[in-house]
Amino acid sequence: MTLGKGVNTGNRLAGLIGLAAVVGLVAWWFNRAVDPSPWTEIETEMLRSLWIGSLPPLAPDPSNAVADDPRAAKLGQQLFFDQRLSANGRVACATCHQPERRFTDGRAKGQAIGTSKRNTPSIVGTAYSPWLYWDGRKDSLWSQALSPLEDPNEHAGTRMQYVRLIATDSSYRAAYEALFGPMPDLSDRSRFPDAAAPVAEPQLNAAWQAMTARDRELVNRIFVNIGKSIAAYERLLMPGPSRFDAYVQAVLDRDEAAQHATFSDDEIMGLRLFIGEANCTQCHNGPLFTNHEFHNTGVTTFPSEVPDKGRIVGVRSVKSDPFNCLSAYSDDPVKDCAELYFARTGPELIGAMRTPSLRNLEGTGPYMHKGQLATPAAALDHYNRASLAMIGHNEAKPLKLSRRERMQLENFLKTLAAPLATPTEWLEAPADNDARLAALADSAP
Repeated sequence: MTLGKGVNTGNRLAGLIGLAAVVGLVAWWFNRAVDPSPWTEIETEMLRSLWIGSLPPLAPDPSNAVADDPRAAKLGQQLFFDQRLSANGRVACATCHQPERRFTDGRAKGQAIGTSKRNTPSIVGTAYSPWLYWDGRKDSLWSQALSPLEDPNEHAGTRMQYVRLIATDSSYRAAYEALFGPMPDLSDRSRFPDAAAPVAEPQLNAAWQAMTARDRELVNRIFVNIGKSIAAYERLLMPGPSRFDAYVQAVLDRDEAAQHATFSDDEIMGLRLFIGEANCTQCHNGPLFTNHEFHNTGVTTFPSEVPDKGRIVGVRSVKSDPFNCLSAYSDDPVKDCAELYFARTGPELIGAMRTPSLRNLEGTGPYMHKGQLATPAAALDHYNRASLAMIGHNEAKPLKLSRRERMQLENFLKTLAAPLATPTEWLEAPADNDARLAALADSAP
């Protein structure tokens, strides 16, 4: 009887030891170091193309005469953080584009006066993009800057309100006139009402239509100059070099010690997947990890919402936009608008959205055009399965990566995080904005 118990105990012990050995072997296999082979010449050139050192100097914007004027950038910074540019005096551009969140807001959809229809994308580096918004319905930073100001879900104000603010605030008026010349006399309320704009709200639209064409043009010019000043500020918002960029520098220098000191083997394998089997560079290419184009990758909207038509609507909007590249408000005398002239308009754009940059991906969630995916891991899982799109043609094909490969790819994406290259003083609200905010708080009921 005693012997039998000893045999059974011994068998159980041997089984447990065997199980522990198997678990240990699996753990070793899962966490084993990988010794990557050297990068080929073709792969090295691909890495160079993604390196921030390959980012060219920002091209001039001929449609905006003050695009690179520091005085305009300073005025634009003031306006960007000023909550008086809203219907309730509580919303600024920085409400949704928060510097501490890489100029995003951490929400699925932007929240201001109301709730926006889409996720708030980062504006860092977007000065390089020919298109703005998820659907590309704007073709310049200054034109884009105007749209939220009158959107009922965002700032919900009117151009007449904003123009009067510039005219009556002595600091703004002085800065404006130094850039654009004398401000017209807007004191006659019968000609220039306090609130008026060509918007859907009937009263505001009626007030706008009651103005003479000449007076509407005066207001439009000042309104456009507000957008051009904000754009001058936004052109300064640039990504800084990340750990990935340090790794590429080591590859270009053929410094293997620096390479292994900068990246783990898993991060290297994730990078190999990114430029290889996972085919991420089909859309996320160049130093900003975006081709600035539009793709439908099968990301479905929330069940309670109508499927988003995306670029197919956006391209129609931008072509008819009164503030587009071809408009009289562009400062470019030759109207060099090749992007607008040759923009694709085919049915493949149904449901397509602009490719976002992957730089600082980890700190800018949730992801996709309506914030449908909470984490980078969830986004990778989506592309791994590539389910059918509810609307339009799904360009994504299932990656069929293993769990370990997805982890390696996610680890690589984390190496794209970095502080912005923009000097700190441009990332904070100017002191006089803080004083204005304090005054607003004191006056609140």
